[in-house]
Amino acid sequence: MRRFLIATLLLTATAGPAVAETRYLAYDASNRITQALTRGVTLETDRGLFGGISVRRLISTSNRGSADIRRGGPDAVRGVLPAGSRETSVYSISPEGDGVGLSRALCPGSQTTWVVMGRVRLGRPLTLHAVGLWSDGAYRHCVQLSYDWRGEWAVPPGSGPIEDAPTPVAR
Repeated sequence: MRRFLIATLLLTATAGPAVAETRYLAYDASNRITQALTRGVTLETDRGLFGGISVRRLISTSNRGSADIRRGGPDAVRGVLPAGSRETSVYSISPEGDGVGLSRALCPGSQTTWVVMGRVRLGRPLTLHAVGLWSDGAYRHCVQLSYDWRGEWAVPPGSGPIEDAPTPVAR
């Protein structure tokens, strides 16, 4: 029995990345603050073997910019979220490429910026929080962004023959 469990765990661990699929989930801004900053976002995600969704990249729906994000960050980031926030997944924004612009837009004046989001689920609204680290060593909440579900893209926005399509494929 023990060998069976070990074999099953090893198979699951190696099959997880092989079974993961890339998906593009689109969201529209649901309030004025969010619309002023982003208008909408598309998340490049991986769906794992057991259905969990992890985010790899934020893509601006309107400006066609994108920033790589990586899961993880200091626990202090969660400590500055507004009271009642249920979002717990911390992602660091890559300091390369469009990540610099995204960080500056979300937390002007901060040295480093993180995005905190809740569980990503198809067909559900999404809330993101931007938290920055300032030169005095303090973590500060910068902005809360709220999005409504729009749909799922078949391919990344702006690539291939679907570039002129006005809306994503809803699933």
